[in-house]
Amino acid sequence: MKIRLLAFFSLFLTIVAQGQTTRYIYETSVNPDSINLVSLKNEKTFLDIKGDKSLFISENKLIRDSLFTVFKPDDKENHKKVDRKLTKPEMKKQPEPTFFEYYITKNISGQKVYYHDQVLGKQIYYQEDRPLQWEITEVKENQNGYPAQKAVASFGGRVWTAWFAKDIAISDGPYKFYGLPGLIVKLEDDKGDYKFDLVKKIKIQNSFEEQVSPDARESTRLSFRGDQAAIGLEVGRKRRLPAGAEKGGMNPGGGRHGGGMRGGGMDGNGMDGGRGMPNGGNQNGPTLTMPDAGVSNAASQNNMSQNPIELK
Repeated sequence: MKIRLLAFFSLFLTIVAQGQTTRYIYETSVNPDSINLVSLKNEKTFLDIKGDKSLFISENKLIRDSLFTVFKPDDKENHKKVDRKLTKPEMKKQPEPTFFEYYITKNISGQKVYYHDQVLGKQIYYQEDRPLQWEITEVKENQNGYPAQKAVASFGGRVWTAWFAKDIAISDGPYKFYGLPGLIVKLEDDKGDYKFDLVKKIKIQNSFEEQVSPDARESTRLSFRGDQAAIGLEVGRKRRLPAGAEKGGMNPGGGRHGGGMRGGGMDGNGMDGGRGMPNGGNQNGPTLTMPDAGVSNAASQNNMSQNPIELK
Protein backbone atom coordinates (compact mmCIF):
# COMPACT_ATOMS: atom_id res chain seq x y z
CA MET A 1 0.00 0.00 0.00
CA LYS A 2 2.81 2.41 0.93
CA ILE A 3 4.58 1.65 -2.34
CA ARG A 4 1.41 2.43 -4.30
CA LEU A 5 0.92 5.71 -2.43
CA LEU A 6 4.54 6.67 -3.04
CA ALA A 7 4.19 5.91 -6.75
CA PHE A 8 0.97 7.94 -6.91
CA PHE A 9 2.47 11.02 -5.27
CA SER A 10 5.59 10.76 -7.43
CA LEU A 11 3.41 10.74 -10.54
CA PHE A 12 1.33 13.63 -9.18
CA LEU A 13 4.40 15.77 -8.49
CA THR A 14 5.75 15.01 -11.96
CA ILE A 15 2.50 16.13 -13.60
CA VAL A 16 2.44 19.33 -11.52
CA ALA A 17 6.07 20.11 -12.36
CA GLN A 18 5.44 19.57 -16.08
CA GLY A 19 2.51 21.98 -15.93
CA GLN A 20 4.56 24.76 -14.37
CA THR A 21 6.46 27.47 -16.13
CA THR A 22 9.62 28.91 -14.62
CA ARG A 23 9.90 32.61 -15.36
CA TYR A 24 13.31 34.29 -15.18
CA ILE A 25 12.85 38.05 -14.95
CA TYR A 26 15.54 40.33 -16.38
CA GLU A 27 15.92 44.05 -15.72
CA THR A 28 16.72 45.21 -19.23
CA SER A 29 18.42 48.50 -20.10
CA VAL A 30 18.36 49.89 -23.65
CA ASN A 31 20.04 52.91 -25.23
CA PRO A 32 17.43 54.21 -27.70
CA ASP A 33 19.91 56.33 -29.65
CA SER A 34 22.06 54.44 -32.13
CA ILE A 35 24.57 57.29 -32.41
CA ASN A 36 24.88 58.77 -28.93
CA LEU A 37 24.93 57.16 -25.51
CA VAL A 38 21.95 58.79 -23.84
CA SER A 39 20.09 57.87 -20.68
CA LEU A 40 19.27 54.18 -20.75
CA LYS A 41 15.61 53.17 -20.74
CA ASN A 42 14.58 50.27 -18.54
CA GLU A 43 11.90 47.60 -18.80
CA LYS A 44 11.47 44.01 -17.69
CA THR A 45 11.84 41.08 -20.03
CA PHE A 46 10.84 37.50 -19.31
CA LEU A 47 12.44 34.18 -20.17
CA ASP A 48 9.68 31.61 -19.65
CA ILE A 49 10.86 28.01 -19.60
CA LYS A 50 8.55 25.01 -19.64
CA GLY A 51 10.16 21.66 -20.22
CA ASP A 52 12.45 21.89 -23.22
CA LYS A 53 10.88 25.04 -24.66
CA SER A 54 11.41 28.69 -23.86
CA LEU A 55 9.88 32.04 -24.72
CA PHE A 56 11.56 35.45 -24.52
CA ILE A 57 9.07 38.33 -24.29
CA SER A 58 8.92 41.75 -22.69
CA GLU A 59 6.59 42.34 -19.76
CA ASN A 60 4.78 45.19 -21.51
CA LYS A 61 4.15 43.12 -24.62
CA LEU A 62 2.89 40.19 -22.59
CA ILE A 63 0.45 42.47 -20.78
CA ARG A 64 -0.90 43.79 -24.07
CA ASP A 65 -1.20 40.34 -25.60
CA SER A 66 -2.93 39.00 -22.51
CA LEU A 67 -5.38 41.89 -22.43
CA PHE A 68 -6.09 41.37 -26.11
CA THR A 69 -7.08 37.77 -25.40
CA VAL A 70 -9.10 38.71 -22.30
CA PHE A 71 -11.26 41.10 -24.30
CA LYS A 72 -11.76 38.80 -27.28
CA PRO A 73 -15.33 37.53 -26.85
CA ASP A 74 -14.66 34.33 -28.80
CA ASP A 75 -11.58 33.28 -26.83
CA LYS A 76 -12.98 32.16 -23.48
CA GLU A 77 -10.58 29.24 -23.14
CA ASN A 78 -7.49 31.44 -23.19
CA HIS A 79 -9.21 33.93 -20.93
CA LYS A 80 -9.14 31.25 -18.24
CA LYS A 81 -5.42 30.70 -18.73
CA VAL A 82 -4.25 34.30 -18.39
CA ASP A 83 -1.91 34.88 -15.46
CA ARG A 84 -3.95 36.10 -12.52
CA LYS A 85 -1.40 38.83 -11.96
CA LEU A 86 -2.27 40.34 -15.33
CA THR A 87 -5.94 40.70 -14.40
CA LYS A 88 -5.43 42.63 -11.17
CA PRO A 89 -6.86 46.18 -11.11
CA GLU A 90 -3.41 47.77 -11.11
CA MET A 91 -2.60 45.97 -14.38
CA LYS A 92 -5.76 47.24 -16.11
CA LYS A 93 -4.31 50.40 -17.58
CA GLN A 94 -2.87 51.60 -20.85
CA PRO A 95 0.14 49.29 -21.47
CA GLU A 96 3.54 50.92 -21.71
CA PRO A 97 5.55 50.83 -24.96
CA THR A 98 8.28 48.24 -25.34
CA PHE A 99 11.59 47.94 -27.14
CA PHE A 100 10.79 44.33 -28.00
CA GLU A 101 7.84 44.17 -30.41
CA TYR A 102 8.39 40.47 -31.12
CA TYR A 103 8.90 37.10 -29.50
CA ILE A 104 11.85 34.74 -29.46
CA THR A 105 11.11 31.04 -28.96
CA LYS A 106 13.59 28.23 -28.57
CA ASN A 107 13.82 24.48 -28.59
CA ILE A 108 16.56 24.29 -25.98
CA SER A 109 17.97 20.80 -26.52
CA GLY A 110 17.69 21.10 -30.29
CA GLN A 111 19.27 24.58 -30.17
CA LYS A 112 16.64 25.94 -32.53
CA VAL A 113 15.72 29.62 -32.29
CA TYR A 114 12.68 31.29 -33.86
CA TYR A 115 11.92 34.98 -34.29
CA HIS A 116 8.21 35.91 -34.47
CA ASP A 117 6.61 39.19 -35.48
CA GLN A 118 3.46 40.56 -37.11
CA VAL A 119 2.50 42.79 -39.99
CA LEU A 120 -1.02 44.25 -39.96
CA GLY A 121 -2.29 41.39 -37.84
CA LYS A 122 -0.68 38.60 -39.87
CA GLN A 123 1.96 36.52 -38.11
CA ILE A 124 5.36 35.91 -39.68
CA TYR A 125 8.41 34.09 -38.32
CA TYR A 126 11.79 32.66 -39.27
CA GLN A 127 14.32 30.23 -37.82
CA GLU A 128 17.65 31.78 -36.85
CA ASP A 129 20.40 30.34 -39.08
CA ARG A 130 23.52 31.68 -37.33
CA PRO A 131 24.82 29.43 -34.54
CA LEU A 132 26.47 31.20 -31.61
CA GLN A 133 30.19 30.64 -31.23
CA TRP A 134 31.07 31.24 -27.58
CA GLU A 135 34.56 31.74 -26.21
CA ILE A 136 34.32 30.60 -22.59
CA THR A 137 36.98 32.24 -20.43
CA GLU A 138 38.38 31.23 -17.05
CA VAL A 139 37.13 34.46 -15.45
CA LYS A 140 34.68 33.81 -12.61
CA GLU A 141 32.78 36.40 -10.59
CA ASN A 142 29.64 36.75 -8.57
CA GLN A 143 26.97 38.30 -10.84
CA ASN A 144 23.44 39.18 -9.70
CA GLY A 145 23.78 36.86 -6.72
CA TYR A 146 25.09 33.84 -8.64
CA PRO A 147 28.59 32.38 -9.00
CA ALA A 148 29.11 32.99 -12.72
CA GLN A 149 31.63 32.47 -15.49
CA LYS A 150 32.41 34.82 -18.36
CA ALA A 151 31.88 34.02 -22.05
CA VAL A 152 32.15 36.19 -25.17
CA ALA A 153 30.54 35.92 -28.61
CA SER A 154 30.09 38.09 -31.72
CA PHE A 155 26.52 38.27 -32.97
CA GLY A 156 24.51 40.69 -35.08
CA GLY A 157 27.29 43.25 -35.41
CA ARG A 158 27.95 43.46 -31.67
CA VAL A 159 30.34 41.70 -29.30
CA TRP A 160 28.41 40.26 -26.37
CA THR A 161 29.68 39.40 -22.92
CA ALA A 162 27.65 36.83 -21.03
CA TRP A 163 27.92 35.60 -17.47
CA PHE A 164 26.41 32.15 -16.98
CA ALA A 165 25.64 30.22 -13.80
CA LYS A 166 26.42 26.52 -13.88
CA ASP A 167 24.26 26.14 -10.77
CA ILE A 168 21.25 26.76 -13.04
CA ALA A 169 21.64 23.90 -15.49
CA ILE A 170 19.67 25.48 -18.33
CA SER A 171 21.47 26.23 -21.60
CA ASP A 172 19.46 29.36 -22.35
CA GLY A 173 19.33 33.11 -21.93
CA PRO A 174 17.55 36.30 -23.03
CA TYR A 175 16.85 37.17 -26.67
CA LYS A 176 18.49 34.68 -29.09
CA PHE A 177 21.31 33.74 -26.75
CA TYR A 178 21.81 30.13 -25.66
CA GLY A 179 24.37 27.33 -25.77
CA LEU A 180 26.34 27.88 -22.56
CA PRO A 181 26.62 25.26 -19.77
CA GLY A 182 24.30 27.24 -17.52
CA LEU A 183 21.69 29.99 -17.58
CA ILE A 184 22.86 33.46 -18.64
CA VAL A 185 22.39 35.70 -15.59
CA LYS A 186 23.97 38.81 -17.12
CA LEU A 187 24.40 39.88 -20.75
CA GLU A 188 25.65 43.10 -22.32
CA ASP A 189 27.06 44.32 -25.62
CA ASP A 190 30.34 46.12 -26.26
CA LYS A 191 28.67 49.39 -27.25
CA GLY A 192 26.78 49.79 -23.97
CA ASP A 193 23.42 49.77 -25.75
CA TYR A 194 21.85 46.61 -24.30
CA LYS A 195 22.09 45.02 -20.90
CA PHE A 196 20.13 42.16 -19.32
CA ASP A 197 20.38 41.45 -15.58
CA LEU A 198 18.59 38.52 -13.99
CA VAL A 199 16.75 39.86 -10.95
CA LYS A 200 14.15 37.26 -10.04
CA LYS A 201 12.84 33.75 -10.61
CA ILE A 202 9.19 32.75 -10.12
CA LYS A 203 6.96 29.75 -10.78
CA ILE A 204 3.76 30.16 -12.77
CA GLN A 205 1.16 27.42 -12.66
CA ASN A 206 -1.03 28.73 -15.49
CA SER A 207 1.11 30.79 -17.82
CA PHE A 208 -0.48 32.54 -20.77
CA GLU A 209 -0.82 30.10 -23.67
CA GLU A 210 -1.94 30.57 -27.25
CA GLN A 211 -2.60 28.58 -30.38
CA VAL A 212 -0.55 29.11 -33.52
CA SER A 213 -2.37 31.06 -36.18
CA PRO A 214 -3.09 28.71 -39.11
CA ASP A 215 -2.07 31.40 -41.59
CA ALA A 216 1.26 32.32 -39.94
CA ARG A 217 3.83 32.79 -42.70
CA GLU A 218 7.23 31.13 -42.48
CA SER A 219 10.13 33.12 -43.85
CA THR A 220 13.92 33.12 -43.65
CA ARG A 221 16.20 35.59 -41.92
CA LEU A 222 17.51 37.00 -45.19
CA SER A 223 14.05 37.26 -46.76
CA PHE A 224 12.25 38.44 -43.64
CA ARG A 225 12.06 42.20 -44.35
CA GLY A 226 11.01 41.63 -47.93
CA ASP A 227 8.30 39.17 -46.85
CA GLN A 228 7.07 41.67 -44.27
CA ALA A 229 6.71 44.30 -46.99
CA ALA A 230 4.90 41.80 -49.23
CA ILE A 231 2.45 40.98 -46.46
CA GLY A 232 1.78 44.67 -45.91
CA LEU A 233 0.96 45.12 -49.61
CA GLU A 234 -1.16 41.98 -49.67
CA VAL A 235 -3.19 42.86 -46.60
CA GLY A 236 -3.58 46.47 -47.73
CA ARG A 237 -4.87 45.32 -51.13
CA LYS A 238 -7.44 43.01 -49.54
CA ARG A 239 -8.67 45.76 -47.25
CA ARG A 240 -9.25 48.07 -50.20
CA LEU A 241 -11.42 45.51 -52.00
CA PRO A 242 -15.23 45.85 -51.80
CA ALA A 243 -16.97 43.76 -49.15
CA GLY A 244 -17.32 40.15 -50.29
CA ALA A 245 -14.75 40.48 -53.07
CA GLU A 246 -12.41 38.09 -51.27
CA LYS A 247 -13.92 34.67 -50.70
CA GLY A 248 -14.50 34.12 -47.02
CA GLY A 249 -13.73 37.76 -46.24
CA MET A 250 -10.81 38.81 -44.07
CA ASN A 251 -10.07 39.03 -40.38
CA PRO A 252 -8.20 42.34 -39.79
CA GLY A 253 -6.96 41.13 -36.44
CA GLY A 254 -5.17 38.13 -37.86
CA GLY A 255 -4.92 34.88 -35.95
CA ARG A 256 -4.85 34.28 -32.28
CA HIS A 257 -2.17 36.05 -30.40
CA GLY A 258 -0.21 35.64 -27.22
CA GLY A 259 2.99 34.87 -25.40
CA GLY A 260 2.41 31.21 -24.80
CA MET A 261 3.49 27.73 -25.67
CA ARG A 262 2.22 25.59 -28.49
CA GLY A 263 2.26 21.90 -29.27
CA GLY A 264 5.82 20.97 -30.11
CA GLY A 265 7.14 24.30 -28.92
CA MET A 266 6.34 27.63 -27.37
CA ASP A 267 4.42 29.98 -29.57
CA GLY A 268 5.98 33.36 -30.22
CA ASN A 269 3.37 34.24 -32.82
CA GLY A 270 1.79 36.74 -30.47
CA MET A 271 -0.06 39.92 -31.04
CA ASP A 272 2.49 42.62 -31.68
CA GLY A 273 2.36 45.10 -28.82
CA GLY A 274 0.72 48.35 -29.80
CA ARG A 275 -1.33 46.94 -32.69
CA GLY A 276 -4.12 44.46 -33.11
CA MET A 277 -5.69 45.67 -29.85
CA PRO A 278 -9.42 46.31 -29.63
CA ASN A 279 -11.06 49.13 -27.75
CA GLY A 280 -12.37 47.54 -24.62
CA GLY A 281 -12.99 47.68 -20.90
CA ASN A 282 -15.20 46.25 -18.21
CA GLN A 283 -17.83 47.52 -15.85
CA ASN A 284 -15.68 46.98 -12.77
CA GLY A 285 -12.54 48.76 -13.87
CA PRO A 286 -11.10 51.53 -16.03
CA THR A 287 -11.74 51.56 -19.74
CA LEU A 288 -8.89 50.30 -21.89
CA THR A 289 -8.08 52.32 -25.02
CA MET A 290 -6.10 50.27 -27.47
CA PRO A 291 -4.54 51.16 -30.84
CA ASP A 292 -6.25 49.96 -34.00
CA ALA A 293 -5.43 46.56 -35.47
CA GLY A 294 -4.20 48.05 -38.72
CA VAL A 295 -1.37 50.12 -37.28
CA SER A 296 1.97 49.07 -38.73
CA ASN A 297 5.02 48.00 -36.80
CA ALA A 298 6.85 51.20 -37.77
CA ALA A 299 4.01 53.33 -36.47
CA SER A 300 3.72 51.42 -33.22
CA GLN A 301 7.42 51.98 -32.57
CA ASN A 302 7.44 55.62 -33.69
CA ASN A 303 8.61 56.82 -30.28
CA MET A 304 10.53 53.70 -29.36
CA SER A 305 13.94 52.32 -30.11
CA GLN A 306 15.74 53.39 -33.25
CA ASN A 307 18.73 51.35 -32.12
CA PRO A 308 18.26 47.73 -33.22
CA ILE A 309 19.70 44.95 -31.11
CA GLU A 310 21.14 43.47 -34.33
CA LEU A 311 23.13 45.91 -36.44
CA LYS A 312 23.59 43.47 -39.31
